[in-house]
Amino acid sequence: MNDEPHGWGVSSGAGGAHVFVMGYVKTSEYSSDGAFRYVGAPWQSNGMGDFVQVSRRELFKYAAAGSAAAVGLAAWGSATAHADAGLGTLVDYAGGVPSASAIKSAGHLGAVRYVSDRRPDATWMVGKPMTASEAQSLTEAGLEVVSNYQFGKGATADWRGGYVAGVKHAKRGLELHLAAGGPSDRPIYASIDDNPTAVEFATLIAPYILGWQSVIGAENTGIYANSPTIELASVAGLGQWYWQHNWGTPKGFVHPEAHIHQIRIDKDTVGGVKVDINNVLKSDYGQWSKSGADIV
Repeated sequence: MNDEPHGWGVSSGAGGAHVFVMGYVKTSEYSSDGAFRYVGAPWQSNGMGDFVQVSRRELFKYAAAGSAAAVGLAAWGSATAHADAGLGTLVDYAGGVPSASAIKSAGHLGAVRYVSDRRPDATWMVGKPMTASEAQSLTEAGLEVVSNYQFGKGATADWRGGYVAGVKHAKRGLELHLAAGGPSDRPIYASIDDNPTAVEFATLIAPYILGWQSVIGAENTGIYANSPTIELASVAGLGQWYWQHNWGTPKGFVHPEAHIHQIRIDKDTVGGVKVDINNVLKSDYGQWSKSGADIV
């Protein structure tokens, strides 16, 4: 059986709640403070049984979001792909730091830059985190800067820690964003660098994003994700900025809520540094220059 959920729902009972996914029924419990946690199920060998800070009301909200989004997700298979708006391109990179002049000469508007530490097992990520001097070089060259955050990946992905991890990573991301000169009223894109299920969205990703919002505010919370996850987040009212990647996205589809679309990975170089290429889709995509606050 394909373990990707076709749709799902939640019902409340005397013993807690039940989550239905493709015929599976997962029993859950509520702790004394009203938070929700799963007791265990076949698809949770990845540690999803950890305590999840989602209230009963929030769980129902995200379940409803998943059900509503499922209609749109099902329609995408036959939908005509949306075209990118073509407002210019941004680069993102971690394996080095190309000069501002090289980025400008290549015809890009600017860069999406990490305000996150490099993982201990990823010493090659010498471009993490962005420094104040790099940000200054970019802005002085008339280039745009956008902040994003990702520390873990795969089994150690930041979002797998739920709400508590969201708070932790948001605090560190904000610290590095401000240290690099980022304005307090510009977003940070929190990365969901995966192809998650709707269940993972409701139980881990939604709490993770709520953690971010508790630190930097919903108005400054961005999400880097595939189009199905962007659909779930937008329906649930989570995040206000969306950067789409293509892993798990229907081929050729660009979500209408996306501000940026990552179109090519590890196939381009700028100034000798391998970069990813992104299309800008909206006039305001979280760039620092749109800030109403003073940039340090």
